[in-house]
Amino acid sequence: MAEIEVVTDGGSARRDVEEEGDQRRQGGGGPAAGEPDPVVDVYSAAAYGDLERLRGFVERGGAAALREPDGNGYHALQWAALNNYPHVALYLIEHGADVNATDHAGQTALHWAAVRGSTSVSDVLMEHGARVEAADVNGYRAVHVAAQYGQTSFLHHIISKYGADFDALDNDGRSALHWAAYKGNADTIRLLLFMDANQVRQDKNGCTPLHWAAIRGNLEVCTVLVHAGTKEELTLNDSGGLTPVQLAAEKGHRHLSNILSNAIKVSFEDKFFPGRSRKIGYAPFLFAYLVICLILFLNSIVFAPNFSRITATAGLWSWAAVSLFFASQVQFYRVSRKNPGYIKANTKRLDSKEPLMEIDLTNSSWTGNWSQLCPTCKIIRPMRSKHCPTCKHCVEQFDHHCPWISNCVGKVRCRYVFLC
Repeated sequence: MAEIEVVTDGGSARRDVEEEGDQRRQGGGGPAAGEPDPVVDVYSAAAYGDLERLRGFVERGGAAALREPDGNGYHALQWAALNNYPHVALYLIEHGADVNATDHAGQTALHWAAVRGSTSVSDVLMEHGARVEAADVNGYRAVHVAAQYGQTSFLHHIISKYGADFDALDNDGRSALHWAAYKGNADTIRLLLFMDANQVRQDKNGCTPLHWAAIRGNLEVCTVLVHAGTKEELTLNDSGGLTPVQLAAEKGHRHLSNILSNAIKVSFEDKFFPGRSRKIGYAPFLFAYLVICLILFLNSIVFAPNFSRITATAGLWSWAAVSLFFASQVQFYRVSRKNPGYIKANTKRLDSKEPLMEIDLTNSSWTGNWSQLCPTCKIIRPMRSKHCPTCKHCVEQFDHHCPWISNCVGKVRCRYVFLC
């Protein structure tokens, strides 16, 4: 199977300006002694964010260049967008630059802003008529480029503020989720799944996002997709007749292949024992074992007919042991059956017309970490909370899912587990 090609990054000229621009920002802005000044025209001035010299070029008759591409086919506005210079972008637009001008690859300044996640430039562009759904020659929109480069904050910004279609397809039938899976950008995947992106859609090769993640051998991405998905994604065949498990094995990702195989088995169990087979765990067997031990203790020690009569002190100790047994069983029941600290979803938000378009970044639980998004429960998790794939809930201060108590050990249950 041929692997998909990432969007072009603009060629060597673009890379050179990116690297040199970074060095100028870190070193104070000017060229080193003995080195030629890289700012020679409106394009380089825009690329380096030198607004003062840009004004000089324009005033000396360089305004026409704002509407024309440079020798490599790129526009001054694209350079300003790439390096996140909103004041330069605004100046260029006010002096005649076309906000939707395209280069030889059909990319606009918004595409270039997506490469580095330049949200402030995107606001300038959108406020002046940029088309958020503009596609290049490959059908890539800004959402695709942001997903390819892992610019999760930028992606959230243009989706929530400007209504970008996060399920839009490129010319090969791939969505932003396909690209994020292929590139291994787990946080971007969490955001897209949180917004209910379609994870079952197959591209021209018959591949779902899980197929591409399996090909690349990215364990974290596969884990996120599997937890948020269904058995259908695990068993779908691509155009070559291969499932994600088979693709992972074919590419030599044996550990990932084993994990995906186990996920299929778990899905098969859930089909016949919906959510119960794994959750039951060993608790019933442990309870039965303890009851048998109690019966043997009573028959062999307390009520044994062939034993000599025990003293009052020994009898007291025996009944104390029996009492402790029953007390421990009460605690065992509590840790097995009670809520370990499940985090409830915001039902008001889920009932709204657009429940997943807005992520409340003012939420006290939010710390700027995209891994706090749970694509399964559709909530922003507090710190130290995790999603339990067995219980299918997010648990506050999650420690682990214990098969011996058939429940999670979390914030509410920790002290009871200790007492038990």
